[in-house]
Amino acid sequence: MSSRIETIKVTGGAPLRGEVAVLGAKNAVLKHMVAAMLAPGDHVLDNVPGIADVAIMGEVLSHAGATCQREGNSLQITVPERPNPEAPLQLVRKMRASILILGALLARCGEARVALPGGDDFGSRPIDMHLDGLREMGATFELSHGVLRGTAPDGLHASDIYLEFPSVGATENILLAAAMASGTSTISNAAREPELADLAEYLNKMGAKIEGAGTSSITVHGVPGLEPANHRVVPDRLEAGTYALAGAITGGAVTIIDCVPDHLRMELRKMAAAGCEVSTGEDWVTVAGPERASPVDFATLPYPGFHTDMHPQMVAFLATADGTSIVTENVYAARFRYVGELNRMGADITTDGQHVVVRGVDEMSGCEVDGCDIRAAAALVLAGLVADGETRVVDADHIDRGYAGFVPKMVALGARISRT
Repeated sequence: MSSRIETIKVTGGAPLRGEVAVLGAKNAVLKHMVAAMLAPGDHVLDNVPGIADVAIMGEVLSHAGATCQREGNSLQITVPERPNPEAPLQLVRKMRASILILGALLARCGEARVALPGGDDFGSRPIDMHLDGLREMGATFELSHGVLRGTAPDGLHASDIYLEFPSVGATENILLAAAMASGTSTISNAAREPELADLAEYLNKMGAKIEGAGTSSITVHGVPGLEPANHRVVPDRLEAGTYALAGAITGGAVTIIDCVPDHLRMELRKMAAAGCEVSTGEDWVTVAGPERASPVDFATLPYPGFHTDMHPQMVAFLATADGTSIVTENVYAARFRYVGELNRMGADITTDGQHVVVRGVDEMSGCEVDGCDIRAAAALVLAGLVADGETRVVDADHIDRGYAGFVPKMVALGARISRT
């Protein structure tokens, strides 16, 4: 028996031009799917991307007793009156976002059995803050044979929770649990990401009473029950940013539509500092790349800082800049597996602790490289767009977890790219 290896082939030298539309955010829709478990009945999510992670989360919900039916870019989720409070290892290990079902099942069922999560390997990403916050709300946990069992025999109660770090996942898990807890909870030093604010908007449509989402202080007035709702998922800023950089790295000009430019303001600011021409409207952004990028330094930070999931793509862009750039990774300790792959293509990049030093080279050359996670694979494709010869990105199925129709969209922009 042989395993199938997905490969994306890229031939460099073609400037990308044109218009591309983005769909809903991966980092929002997965959380919305979990939130649906809080209310029995039929929910409808629109603007849902056809990515692998949505299918995986659908399997997680199916195991819990829900059904998911997709039609075009709409997803109907039917939630039972009595969910099965369990998420099995074979599903959870595929995707870290599945840990969010912990808070939802505790709120809905008073118990949850969830395997410890998997997903992309970015080093240590403990769930201590998730568990500490849920403990403050009355949950207890025990870990046995890799399965975390949480119980709230007396129900969840409100609490004032202060997060040590504005963790998106911890904020979301606590938010889901607090929506139906008794009393009024506060989450201080909360994450401020647009996707989290969109989750709160969806929960409020379901009857929750959440104030302050999108700021560092969130107030949740617990309600006894929620109702199904329809919601359009916020556009994916990471998909938009990736296509913007694809145009920029080739010296072309790409317009991204159906997006929210303000959600990318720090990333667009750094692109402009590197020599790109950036223009924006209410729901579109155009980025035109320079003949050669200027070096620029940046640090990844929680929103509204530079998003860690745009870090590899930006480094690919700066790899051929006219000078040295320094990148500081403050979110994921081990996000640098892509560096060795870019260096195989002729880049001159070194790491020192949490810092990446990118010394711009005159040109890169195509070769076989490993797309080891979603954003690394995207970054290597971007590098291949300007490399001499052919670049083969293997394990390219990682891209399917975050980008719907990636290769056809790139072809429509003029990229010489194919998939085998």
